Amino acid sequence: MVDRLKGPVVLAAGCVAIFWPGALIFGFPGVMSQHWQHAFQVGRAEVGQILFYVLAAVGIFMFLVGRWQERIGPSSLTVIGTVLCGTGIIMVGHASGIKIVYVWAFITGVSSAFVYLPVLSAGQRWYPHRRGLISGVVNMFFGLSAAIMVPTFSRLLNHEGHTSMTLTLGELVLIIGLPAAVFVRFPERLAPSETVRAPQSSYAQASLSVKQSLRTRSYWFLWFTWAFAGAAGISMVTLSPAFGISKNLPIGQAVLMLTAFNITNGLSRLVSGYLSDIIGRNKTMSLAFLLAGGAYVLLPHLEGIVRWATLTAIIGFAFGTLFAVSAPLVADCFGMDHFGTIFGLVFTAYGFVSGIIGPWLCGHLLDITRGNFTLVFSYLGSLMLISAILVKMITPRSECS
Repeated sequence: MVDRLKGPVVLAAGCVAIFWPGALIFGFPGVMSQHWQHAFQVGRAEVGQILFYVLAAVGIFMFLVGRWQERIGPSSLTVIGTVLCGTGIIMVGHASGIKIVYVWAFITGVSSAFVYLPVLSAGQRWYPHRRGLISGVVNMFFGLSAAIMVPTFSRLLNHEGHTSMTLTLGELVLIIGLPAAVFVRFPERLAPSETVRAPQSSYAQASLSVKQSLRTRSYWFLWFTWAFAGAAGISMVTLSPAFGISKNLPIGQAVLMLTAFNITNGLSRLVSGYLSDIIGRNKTMSLAFLLAGGAYVLLPHLEGIVRWATLTAIIGFAFGTLFAVSAPLVADCFGMDHFGTIFGLVFTAYGFVSGIIGPWLCGHLLDITRGNFTLVFSYLGSLMLISAILVKMITPRSECS
């Protein structure tokens, strides 16, 4: 009975802990991009680099956290990540140039790795029969947080200024996040290698080592899926407000597109995670990427805030699906024995490639073409369509037997 009570407590605590890194990664840069451009006299390419530093940090530390969590424990790692998240946002309020913002972006990326993977791994271990659903729940809070907080960020910026706003946010992160982080734990009643094994499941027997996983085609198809779909998804964080402003929308209306993106970015993680348990991981992801590719192609050719917000919501749905379904897909393909390390290695695509070919390249293209969003959105749409093909070629271990 005690163990049954711990599962929901751990899951709830993890969702609270992951809320703040998600809000600051997916929402804060979009709200602050225009402020930083004017305050530091930089272009879109420089602002686009902010997300590159976030993703680079994720790429480096997600792999390391995957190895550390068995030794240090998920609770300690989540506490470290929360402290980094809270102190980082306070620091950026005193930024005197764009380079300080890059430092904040890197710190926030590190903090998200320290929180995200332990929370996700703990949930998967407590609920081995519902990996898709549990991954969806965790990822929903990670993505939906920005939809909740973007309007708040915008109001705080307008009424309090950026320094006071960041101090308030930092205090909230620490006061709310730290108590929750303490409760993020793995099940204790069995040894770590035993807790991940569901009865009558072939996952444990089919588990591959890290070296074996890296030799499979499925790993590399998933790696490139993360690189391309990750780039197309994360780019919308800074591009959606910029696109709205290019259409002469006031900033208050322009951020509605970012809000729509983040609502579905959050909600889709629960829906897609649950759906993937029923119709399969590959079908769920491929369909979402196809719809997002079409939405990107249509976006610059339609008019009206409702249409734009609807299309950005479709893209957000695909981006959330990438996060929610990839974790159980890794378990399906390679087993749970080395889940943290393998998932961390997959994340290197997102960390080292997506930031370059996504936000940074798109910002650079907009600068040299004087705001040609048709070119940029067509390019991002093609990345989503390629991802839809790649993910169909990933073969779970159960389908190989």
